[in-house]
Amino acid sequence: MTHLVLGPLLRHVSRSTATIWVETDEPCTVRVLDHESPTFTVCGHHYALVIVEGLVPGSTTPYEVHLDGQRCWPPAGTAFPPSVIRALDGGPRRILFGSCRATAPHEPPWSLDGDADDRARGVDALYAHALRILGQEPDQWPDLLLFVGDQVYADDSSPATRARVEQRRGHLDGDDRYPPLDDVADFEEYTWLYHEAWQPEVERWLLSVVPSAMIFDDHDMIDDWNTSATWCEEIRRHDWWDERLTAGLMSYWVYQHLGNLSPDEIRAEGMLERFVEAGDASSALEAWARETSTREPGAGGYRFSFWRDLGPIRLVVIDCRQSRVLDPNGRRMVSERDWEWVVDHADVECDHLVLATSVPVIMPGGVHDLEQWSERVASGAWGRPGARLGEWVRQAADLEDWSSFHRSFVDFMNLLQRVSTPDSPGTTSPPATVLVLSGDVHFSYRARATFVAGPDAPPPTSRVHQIVNSPIRNVLDSGTRRTLRLGLSPIGALVGRMLRRASGARRHPTSWSMMDGPFFANHVCVIEFDGRDARMILERADADEHGEPRLTVAADSAL
Repeated sequence: MTHLVLGPLLRHVSRSTATIWVETDEPCTVRVLDHESPTFTVCGHHYALVIVEGLVPGSTTPYEVHLDGQRCWPPAGTAFPPSVIRALDGGPRRILFGSCRATAPHEPPWSLDGDADDRARGVDALYAHALRILGQEPDQWPDLLLFVGDQVYADDSSPATRARVEQRRGHLDGDDRYPPLDDVADFEEYTWLYHEAWQPEVERWLLSVVPSAMIFDDHDMIDDWNTSATWCEEIRRHDWWDERLTAGLMSYWVYQHLGNLSPDEIRAEGMLERFVEAGDASSALEAWARETSTREPGAGGYRFSFWRDLGPIRLVVIDCRQSRVLDPNGRRMVSERDWEWVVDHADVECDHLVLATSVPVIMPGGVHDLEQWSERVASGAWGRPGARLGEWVRQAADLEDWSSFHRSFVDFMNLLQRVSTPDSPGTTSPPATVLVLSGDVHFSYRARATFVAGPDAPPPTSRVHQIVNSPIRNVLDSGTRRTLRLGLSPIGALVGRMLRRASGARRHPTSWSMMDGPFFANHVCVIEFDGRDARMILERADADEHGEPRLTVAADSAL
């Protein structure tokens, strides 16, 4: 009998359609609500994405998963509520988002300060939230789980995955053809990361009932992925890098990206159809990944950015890793072609515009200025010795947010101001809020933008916020927290400003005010939308007196 290895994951949901992703242990036909799809195979693993159509808007429909006619989900005797599909309607919406979710056992001892051994990285905020909604009605659940990077840690695996890696290739430790044992090496080892992250029963149920959208960040591939041209030159010297990059893109497309797309986009793209027809898609997917990894961004390469509408809310998720242009004379966070796509999909009429990007657009304190300084100096503002210093600081301090790609940062500020400003006085077309959601930096905060309006231009009417939630589970050690606090302090701001000015860089006139945070802990963040109102609820994950996971409110703010 065929069994489910992973899933079902409820992925894209609209008013009348849904997609459901599974991994099985053998080739088979997967059926959900009388809709079927054969599996396709990649490197001995079997996957299917079932497209369900004809849902009634606003309906809640229980579903089961059948493999070759045998029911495999829900499991017999399960104590969990039924898995359901909630088709969208025009009511209030909730987006739960965050990034940086390391895997470790859900049991004490909990490391609440990041100083314990690596088997405990604090309470998993996603796990704690799933435990909460087990006792709630479906209309109280989030309408979307938005993961903005580091779903898995390919370069910092859990003890369980490392043990499997050591068993498989421990005898090759030190062999230049393979990465270190903390890192995964190929598609097979990547599958172990996803199995460990998504197989536990609480998370598995959560992912079966709440739609999800995902974008990669560096640790889905490797720390500091595509930081600079120099970084790329250095990583390419490793014999194992090409296979690792290929495997990372292959697994990302299968496990994360495919479910981001709507049924219409899946059909227009055609990749899933070709893979299902081929049966074994290993060679075709590998060829695609190799081409994607070597093609210059903007030269017709694959676009990982995507969009989704949740009623009157437009969500645009921006790939700011694979799409980077790293030529020192023309650095861009997002290629020109992909940025045009972002602008086209962001400049629409909606009640709320949400732009998600794995790394923050605005960094508080002195970090923003330090990133501007590093880019200028690494590009030669202080000569060749200064360029080496700037590059070393950039890599050592992870200075790779939007402010370290100044040309793209200016483009982003211009986009925010344009979409939040009426075309003429008295018009009400801009969204009520424009929210930039990010992760990556391992502390959480909210900042609000103030724009400088031109003399003849109407002032912006949208409320514009940057909201960062990081990590879901990977709390920093106390020493790193102290260093970051210094960079975010008034002293850090002064040092950053002096360095920026010394490099000749000018700061963009848009100003940002820190409204909430910074918060250093594992958190989950929910954005609630109701009409043209929006609210942010940031909750900290910790343990009660009995050691049980819980969530406590860190910030509750109208947006």
